[in-house]
Amino acid sequence: MNVMKEISFAFDFVRNGVSVKQDSKANGVPITRIETIANETIDYKRVGFANINFDTLGKYENYLLKDGDILMSHINSPTHLGKTALYKNIPKDLIHGMNLLCLRPNISVCNSDYINYYFKTKYFKNSLNKIWNQSVNQASFSVTNLKKLKIPLPDLDTQKRIAQILDDAAGLRDKTKQLIAEYDQLEQSIFLDMFGDPVTNPKGWKKVIFTKLFEQGKKSIKPENIKNGQKYIGLEHIEKETGKILEIVELKKNEIKSNKFWFDKNYVLYGKLRPYLNKVATPYFEGVCSTDIIPFKAISGKSNKLFLSNLLRGRWFVNYANERVSGANLPRISPKEVNKFLTINPPIDLQNQFAEQVALIEQQKKLAKHGLKESESLFNCLLQKAFKGEL
Repeated sequence: MNVMKEISFAFDFVRNGVSVKQDSKANGVPITRIETIANETIDYKRVGFANINFDTLGKYENYLLKDGDILMSHINSPTHLGKTALYKNIPKDLIHGMNLLCLRPNISVCNSDYINYYFKTKYFKNSLNKIWNQSVNQASFSVTNLKKLKIPLPDLDTQKRIAQILDDAAGLRDKTKQLIAEYDQLEQSIFLDMFGDPVTNPKGWKKVIFTKLFEQGKKSIKPENIKNGQKYIGLEHIEKETGKILEIVELKKNEIKSNKFWFDKNYVLYGKLRPYLNKVATPYFEGVCSTDIIPFKAISGKSNKLFLSNLLRGRWFVNYANERVSGANLPRISPKEVNKFLTINPPIDLQNQFAEQVALIEQQKKLAKHGLKESESLFNCLLQKAFKGEL
């Protein structure tokens, strides 16, 4: 039977961070932001700065994080409310900023790894539902109410044993995730190896304007002509790093308010809005997409769609697009500017060889994703069992 204790019993303190004005041009000791823990880790690329130096910390010294501290989001959308990340001295010095709570474990009764795992369970999320309040765009809960919530707190040896079991399961899951990430990077690596940088063109390929390689989709469909249940992709449904289609929406007739572009499996879908200029998908079905997406179709015998998608996703084209976006509220690159891009035109046989190698990578990724699904299921099963007293 798990011993239940209030959060206030397990932690030396639970508090908000220090308020300090941050500047994108500043440096010094990094400061946490809400987005610092967006991926449930301490993301050093998502910290802020305020020209605070370690030698002149002053009052900020009391807000330096310590090994084992847990950061928690207490002001966020309901989906992300209660998200946590465990600080393990990386980066070495990090100031706890506003809008994240810091929970510092009482090491005589609480193991930080164990309790951080508990914060990821459905049991904790359900308890948060009882204390949070929702406004128009976000939800929040108070420190006072959080400290009153009860958590399972067995003896330290049991906590450490459970944390080790979950560490092992999480390690297996994370290794598989890393393998998939390496497969994603391999595609661009093979592209560069076979074709070289399209801008510097070290292999001396003939150069052409982009319109020589593709046909731009122009079939705009009015709302009244879109079928009920039509498959739809918006920019939000495309993963930025890989071009993976995260979700396929089936449109409801009465909810369609604007025109859409038609595409099929022969097209490449390119996001023309900043900051999504490297969102490029290669769909495997017919559907419609947002007009914030430009559909491109490879010209038979002249280009391959996987070659085109890598051209559009690469830093060479993203840099080109960033220099040519226009519009104050939603900067975007026009199709006319895309058409002007001067790029390499290697032989179609070589492009097809590239596509064949990408297909082999996709096969390996498919196997890895199956392994990831199994390892995630194992981790989630152990996570729930751990806090039911079954481990």
